[in-house]
Amino acid sequence: MNISINQKRLFERVVNTFETGSPAGRYDAIAILNDGPGGKQQITYGRSQTTEYGNLRLLLQKYVAANGTFSRALKPYAEKVGVQPLIDDEKFKTLLKDSAKNDPVMRNVQDRFFDERYFQPALKWASENRLILPLSGLVVYDSFIHSGSILWEIRRTFAEATPVRGGNEIEWTTAYVNARHKWLSEHPREIVRKTIYRTTFFKEEIKRGNWLLGKTPIFANGIKIS
Repeated sequence: MNISINQKRLFERVVNTFETGSPAGRYDAIAILNDGPGGKQQITYGRSQTTEYGNLRLLLQKYVAANGTFSRALKPYAEKVGVQPLIDDEKFKTLLKDSAKNDPVMRNVQDRFFDERYFQPALKWASENRLILPLSGLVVYDSFIHSGSILWEIRRTFAEATPVRGGNEIEWTTAYVNARHKWLSEHPREIVRKTIYRTTFFKEEIKRGNWLLGKTPIFANGIKIS
């Protein structure tokens, strides 16, 4: 999949809006959500929100290695994340916020981290499946940010195939968005059910035929993005 720099930026602005309510992304955003393993509480952090029991540890390790202003203070935590709960560690949460607000190194590390960990794998998956339309790419990228991949438990609920398997791209993307919307809306965790604003957005863009993402501005969860 070949996308322009401007299209990539639009991808990021939409996902940033889903994750932090800001198209530019709130690098210092912290939330405590009940979406960890077994429904336990965990910290989510950063421009596109990585999680305490997910990849926050890797993000911190990259920041420590980059010798940022707060690297020394955060280094002891880099090995604790995901091993011991840190939701009540106020010093840790303050360091996360302060590093993002005051150190451009943290913001740069986050940009590279979300690109390497989510955007590039999403683009690779889209390319391997011969998806070429920008809206399809955005659908895939959002799934990688939100769920870590294109979940098989969603894919197995519909028959349409990707182009690499002889299918039609628009039909596959539409079927996937509809299946993902149903999966989110029926999820046993309320916190996941509340995220159907993501697929509601995609259903609307499909409805208006915005496959090239050229019809702007667009509204993600009620927020204008241009």
